[in-house]
Amino acid sequence: MPEYGSFCPLAKAATVLSQRWTLLILRELMCGTSRFNDLERGLPGISRALLSKRLRTLVDCGIITTGEGHVRPTGYYLTQRGMELTPIVLGIGEWGQRWLNSGTMPDDIDTDLLMWDIHRRIDFERVGEGRLVVEFDFRGLSQRSYWLVCENGTASVCFDPPGFENDLMVDADTLTLHDVWLGRADLMMAMKRDSIRVHGPSALGRKFVQSLQYSLFAHVPFNGNDPGTLPAAPQPGEDGNSPTRKDATASAW
Repeated sequence: MPEYGSFCPLAKAATVLSQRWTLLILRELMCGTSRFNDLERGLPGISRALLSKRLRTLVDCGIITTGEGHVRPTGYYLTQRGMELTPIVLGIGEWGQRWLNSGTMPDDIDTDLLMWDIHRRIDFERVGEGRLVVEFDFRGLSQRSYWLVCENGTASVCFDPPGFENDLMVDADTLTLHDVWLGRADLMMAMKRDSIRVHGPSALGRKFVQSLQYSLFAHVPFNGNDPGTLPAAPQPGEDGNSPTRKDATASAW
C-alpha cells in the first residue's frame, strides 16, 4: 500500500481511503451489504482478487471486521472506526451529486448497479405482505430484463425469470430511469411521457412506485453555479474579531 511519508493525518487517511474502489466498498458496507458475493454484485467491474485485497487492507486497518466468532453471520462489517467514516463517505457522495452529477451520461449507464440499488431502497411497509414479482424491461441505450422479487421484508434481483408469475412489469427508457433514481427527473412526468410505464393492477402499481426510496443522494440538487467561482472572502476583522497568529498560520492539516 503506497504511503505519502507524511505525519499529516489527512495523508495517513488518504493512504487507505484513496485507493481505487475503497470508497465504493465502504458505500456498499454502509448500505448493509456484508457478504463477499453481494459486495461484488454491488461493484460491477471489480475483480474478485482486487476486492479480496481491498477487504484485507480494510480489515488490517481496523475499519472492518469479519463475522467469524461473533453472533453475526460470516461476512464483513464496519467497526466503530469504520462507522465514523459514514458521514464522511456520504458527504463525498453528496458533494459529487451537487457539483458533478447534472444528469446521467451514456457512459454512466449501469443497469446492474441500478437494479442492485433499487432492491435495497424499498419501503417494505408500503409493499405489504406476500410475494411481489416485478419485471424490469430496459429499452434505449441498454436493452435487458431483470426481475425484482420482494418477500418477507427482503428483496432480491434476478437476471433470469425467477419461476414466479409477474405481478407488475416496468417498461423503462434506460437513461430516464437512471435520472429518476438519482433525482434528476420526475417519475410522474416520465410516466406521462411514456418514458416509464408500469403494467399491472393500478393499485398495486401505485403501491410499488410509492415504495421506491430512490438513491441516497437523490435529495441533493445539482448546483448550476460555475464551480470555478470563488465565494467572497471576508476581510480581516470583518466579523468584528482581529485575526490571530493561529488564524494566519492555520494549515490544511
